[in-house]
Amino acid sequence: MENNVFEQMAKKYDTEERMELAKVIVKEVRPELQNSLSKSLIDYGSGTGLVSLELSDLVDSILLVDSSEQMLEVAKAKISHRGITNSKVLYSDFTKETPELKADIVLLSLVLLHIPDTNKILQELFNILNDDGKLIIIDFDKNDQIYHPKVHNGFSHDELKNRLSEVGFKSIEMKTFYHGKGIFMKQDASMFISSCVK
Repeated sequence: MENNVFEQMAKKYDTEERMELAKVIVKEVRPELQNSLSKSLIDYGSGTGLVSLELSDLVDSILLVDSSEQMLEVAKAKISHRGITNSKVLYSDFTKETPELKADIVLLSLVLLHIPDTNKILQELFNILNDDGKLIIIDFDKNDQIYHPKVHNGFSHDELKNRLSEVGFKSIEMKTFYHGKGIFMKQDASMFISSCVK
C-alpha cells in the first residue's frame, strides 16, 4: 500500500482554516441543491465530510467516497456523533477502479486539482451520474504563482468547460465566487464553482 499523505493528515485535517473554507463552500453549494430532497449525492474525495455533511438536510442520501480510510474514519465518527442517518462512507479510488454506483448529484470539492488525469475522472463521474444528473465542482482558478509536481495549479474556466463538454456534459455554468489569502499552497487564490448536467 503506497503511503497516502492524506492518511497522515486525517487526524489533524479539520483545521480552523479548512473549516472556514468549508463553510464558504457549503454556502455556495447549498443553492445548487434546491429541490433535491429525493436525490442521491456522491461526494467524491470527501475527506472528513467537512462540506457534504453540512448538506445532508438537502438530499435524500449522501455517499462520502475517499481513497483515505483514515479520513473516512473521521467522517464516520462525525456521522454517528451527529446522528446523521442518510450518510454513508465508501473507501474507493475512481482513478484506479470505479465501482458500480449511480447518483443524481456528484460533488467534487477541491479534489480535481489532486487528480492527474482530469479527462478520465470527468468521464468516470459522467458515467456514474443518472440522466439529467448534476456535477458540481469547486476548485481553484488557475494560478501561475503555484507549482507543484502532484497538483494542478488550478483551472482556467475555458479549459475546464471544454473538457466537460468533450465528456458530454451540457448546461455548463462556471463562476468565481471567493478570493482568499493563503488558501492554495499558502498563496492567495480564488475559487470557482462549476455546475453542469449529464
